[in-house]
Amino acid sequence: MTDVATAVSDPTEEPRRPSLRRLLAATEIDLRLFGMVAALIGMLLVFGIITGGRILSPSNLVTMSVQAASVAIISTGMVIIIVSRNIDLSVGSIVGVTAMTYALLMTGTGILTDVLGRGHPLTWIIALVIGLLVGALIGALQGFIVAYVGVPSFIVTLGGLLAFRGVVWIISGGQGVAGLDLTFQILGGGPQGSIGGTLSWVVGIVVCVGIAGLLIYSRRQRRKFGFPVRPKWAEVFIGVVGCVATLGLVFIANSYLWPQPLAERWAQEHGVSIPPGGLRIESGIPWPILLLVIVALVMSFLANRRRFGRYVYAIGGNPEAAELAGINTRRTVLKSFVLMGVLCALSGAVAAARLNAASLDVGRGYELYVIAATVIGGTSLSGGIGTIPGAILGALVMATLAYGLQYIGLSSPYQDIAAGIVLIVAVGLDSWNRRRGT
Repeated sequence: MTDVATAVSDPTEEPRRPSLRRLLAATEIDLRLFGMVAALIGMLLVFGIITGGRILSPSNLVTMSVQAASVAIISTGMVIIIVSRNIDLSVGSIVGVTAMTYALLMTGTGILTDVLGRGHPLTWIIALVIGLLVGALIGALQGFIVAYVGVPSFIVTLGGLLAFRGVVWIISGGQGVAGLDLTFQILGGGPQGSIGGTLSWVVGIVVCVGIAGLLIYSRRQRRKFGFPVRPKWAEVFIGVVGCVATLGLVFIANSYLWPQPLAERWAQEHGVSIPPGGLRIESGIPWPILLLVIVALVMSFLANRRRFGRYVYAIGGNPEAAELAGINTRRTVLKSFVLMGVLCALSGAVAAARLNAASLDVGRGYELYVIAATVIGGTSLSGGIGTIPGAILGALVMATLAYGLQYIGLSSPYQDIAAGIVLIVAVGLDSWNRRRGT
């Protein structure tokens, strides 16, 4: 009643029209992330027009996503490193060391093969655990030097970039190692490295239920502690968009079918009759993508819901104030580098599984794409600002750009030029936004 009276008593006031910015503000969607999603969709449409829609086929979209997974996994850790006002230039070399470690342990003449025997089912599990420990130890070494010795992270990790690349050469004898465990190769994706059509729909439904549950829980918690809540239409809108996007991605993954020769060979091995129209086997969600989703959830939980994440953002905002507040800044920085080492080892597993080998160049150049993806995703190089979803979106943008340029026939130098321009533009926009906000 008061609103109506106010509107009538002031006839000169024009009625407010809901703008897109106001609607997005009501949903509390990050405008930068919204812009990145729009840019990613626009990039796909442009490449789709140039290639006559061929690049938008399910096989290309799934392949593009799998290629982005390795960089995206490391990018989630790079957010923590950069937010704490540090940098890690050695991630590509750590990927190379751990990938070569897996290969040396699992090949026909590997250490584990000699101990357990060829084809033992525990071989790949033990190799994976050892590789993760190697990554953690490398991260702990570099983190100790940065946090307790006081050497700047740029220098420490630059030295690590060079030193660990040399370690790859030494432990491999200067040659690539091929022939990894068959079960381990599932981590690399591909038709046989996916969870299948039925299980993919189950995962999609579980994610949708999780989205609805989180929205309901968040709304109840806000009301419980007296915080403002989003309008109901905004809650419904977020839930519907999230579920539609999830099920749409599952549909795309299931539209990627096994190649017919591979499907026929599988049918012969399992005694399945082949129908007249051919055998249709849905690949489903690749394991690297599922692994990325798990990593993203865990890293988001650590960054937003645990004391470690709050300490990292406090250090990035003001290191002196964080230390005066009682935060053990050295231990927190050490933990962040250990976490980065583990993520690099996980990415190395995906890279080695995809190649079924470890070459001397595995991981080379990762550091540039990881840092670019993180910065494009909104992480500020001055520290204190950054999100896990933003880094993953940045990795998808970089992967889409590289894959699209390669698909239309541009060579690697042109891809590097485009990536460099995108990175400079992203950092320039971030600096401009920060100056405008100040």
